Parts: sequence; C-alpha cells; structure tokens
Amino acid sequence: MEGSRMPMKETRNFVLRGNICYSLDPTTLETIEAGYLVCEDGTSAGVYRELPEQYAGWPLKDFGDRLIIPGLTDLHLHAPQYGFRGLGMDLELLEWLNTRTFPEEAKYGDLEYARRGYTIFAGNMKRSATTRACIFATIHRESTVMLMDLMEETGLKTMVGKVNMDRNSPDILIEESAEASARDTLAWLEQIHGRYENTRPILTPRFIPSCTDELMGRLKEIQRDFDLPVQSHLSENQGEIAWVKELCPWSAFYGDAYDHFGLFGGGVDTVMAHCVWPSEAEIARMKERGVYVAHCPQSNTNLSSGIAPVRTYLDQGMNIGLGTDVAGGTGESVFRAMADAIQVSKLRWRLADDRLKPLTAQEAFYLGTKGGGAFFGKVGSFEPGYELDAVVLDDAELQHPQELDLAERLERLIYLSDDRHIAGKFVAGRRIF
Repeated sequence: MEGSRMPMKETRNFVLRGNICYSLDPTTLETIEAGYLVCEDGTSAGVYRELPEQYAGWPLKDFGDRLIIPGLTDLHLHAPQYGFRGLGMDLELLEWLNTRTFPEEAKYGDLEYARRGYTIFAGNMKRSATTRACIFATIHRESTVMLMDLMEETGLKTMVGKVNMDRNSPDILIEESAEASARDTLAWLEQIHGRYENTRPILTPRFIPSCTDELMGRLKEIQRDFDLPVQSHLSENQGEIAWVKELCPWSAFYGDAYDHFGLFGGGVDTVMAHCVWPSEAEIARMKERGVYVAHCPQSNTNLSSGIAPVRTYLDQGMNIGLGTDVAGGTGESVFRAMADAIQVSKLRWRLADDRLKPLTAQEAFYLGTKGGGAFFGKVGSFEPGYELDAVVLDDAELQHPQELDLAERLERLIYLSDDRHIAGKFVAGRRIF
C-alpha cells in the first residue's frame, strides 16, 4: 500500500491515513478527508486533519482515497444456522424453528459436521466488516468449544454462548433436565477458563418457552458466580408472546419473565434480540434496566414477525444496536442490516404509526457501530479512548458521474456494499487483513 512505512502487525502503535467517518451520537457523523487516525496500544488516540508532531515517527499506512470506518458490531446471530441461510423463508417463526432450525442444530452434536459448518461460518465472519459479535451456538458443549476455538483464530472479539433448552423442544435437541443443562453449562465454563484472548462466554437461555423456571433459576446462579453477560430473544412474534403468557402466567409481560430470575439487565449486561412487540411497560423496564436491543430487521421481515419500534428506542435514549440474526437473516453483512433498518422504519412510519419518523442513514450507521459496540465497552467510534476497531472500504468500483462528499459515499456503501468492498480490517489495534 502506498505510504506504508512498516507492516502493521508488528505494533499496536501506528497511524492510518484516509477518509475517516465515525459517529459521535445517533445524529452526528464526523467526516475527515485525508485525515489521520492514531492507534496507541490498541486504542484510538484521536483523529486529526494534520498529524501531531509526537506521532510523526510512528508506522503509517496510507489508504489514499479509501474510507476508514469503525468496525461493525453484530449483536445477534446463530452460527449453526449459517448453512441453511435462505431456506424456509416462507414460514413464520415457530414453524420455522420446528421444521428448519431445530433439525439443523441437532446435527451439531456430530463434531465432524460441526467443524465443517463452523469453519465456513468463522471464515466468512473474518472476511466481513464485522469486528464484534454476540453468537449463539447450540446445546452441545464440545461443538460450542470448537466454535469458540475457531472464532479465536479469526482475531475478532466475540461472545459465544452454549444454548440452554430443557422444555418444548424436539427429542433431537433438548437437554434432559434443568440440572443436566446447568451441569453441562458449568462444565463448559470450566473447560474454556483461561483459554482465550478474544472470545468470551455469554449465558444463552434460548428463550423463555424452551427453559423451565428451574433452569432459569439455576442459570441466574451461574450468571452471578461467573459474572456473565446474557443473550436471549424477546417479543419477536405475537404467537411467541402469547405462549410465554401461558407458560408464565405470573409474569406481567415477556421481559418480566426474564427479570423475575434476575436475567434482564439491572447490573447484568443483557442483550435481547428483536423486541418487535413490546408493551409500554416492557419498554419502560428495558430502559430502566439498561437492556440492549438487538434490532434484526431482515429476520423480522423474512419470518413475518413485524417491525420493531426503533424510533421509540432511540428517542428514549435506550441501548440499541443491530443484528443480522442468521439464518432468519440471510447473511452476515451489518451494512445490509443498516439498509434494512432504514427501509422497514419507513414502512412502519407509512403503514402503522406516522409519529415514528423513519431512520436516517446516519442513525443506522450509528446503530451498527457505536450503538451496538457499546455492549462490548468503549467500542464503535474513533473518539479518544475507544478500542480501535477499523474497516477500510474501497468504493472505487462504485462509479458515479457526480461529486460526492464522504457522508454520501458512506451512504452508498451502506446500500450497495454488502461487505464486498473491504480493503483492510483491524480489531483492537491488531490487523486482521
């Protein structure tokens, strides 16, 4: 690359030069043409129009007219579902789970099959624009460890969960009891203790319908003892919500069933996928507890679930990012999730509630970077002190006759890239490629 002084992999103190774009908040996009992004010990030391003298001797990589953006965060996807993307998209959620998802996930008890599937998944995640992700595995301990091993090798920062399921699941994909599920979860945590630098465990009850009250209570004990984050599903589908009410008649709403067991924010880092049909009380509880919403627009469309009230979440200052939700979503591109989020918000505004104005490209970009990145800490921006995750984008082949500013070039990449224009990728100051 022009302007290189030395290979990036030799140091986490370096400078990147290019057209830099990053979010300060949902409505503020910073753009700096031919700017300098300084990485000091894996974190951002700031973005500059002119390189300060103290960094003049640092290794520099000049990316010319390419764009440099924060790495993208995927708050929700299922690694074992990657192999059947694009299949069964004419079904609604619960039927899709029973006819497509559960039979496929059951195959991951076979380590040879799991290796084939997870190797494809990990390789494509490494090549994507995603630098951080929250990932569901299956109930199988050994193949979950295999997935974590493969994700560690990618250099991405991920949270991976062994799924818990002890009821309302087929015989081919169910744990024999709450005690057995908890025991296997503890064995998993012991097996991976101290094993990884980039990969962390996350507690993963699949959803309330597949977890007995006894299991949820045991998982809370594990969460407390190991100080684990939590991921699950919430208010995705109206039939699912009605089912939760039948199973937990004592709960005030779906999220209250998680909260009853202490697995709904409030000091526990929690991300809930979908949140399509929340009541006002559920929204208030999510906000109060600091729960993260993983908005998965393509999946919610494919499985006929609905359109989440993202404008409400943003306007109330709630924690929210994006999820691809493979295989409800058909690919791992968070750019695609950004474009889908904008488009479905327009449909909700036009067809359901004209008080909820559509998302802008700037807001969608924020959700895919700083909004979701916050679940991992100071991640998703180039402000000083943020971990330096960066993706270099080459939009030269997206030819156009007019003059475009950086915000317009970024908007085109959101709609047109689908992860096809990546020229470089860094995670916490380490070069991935």
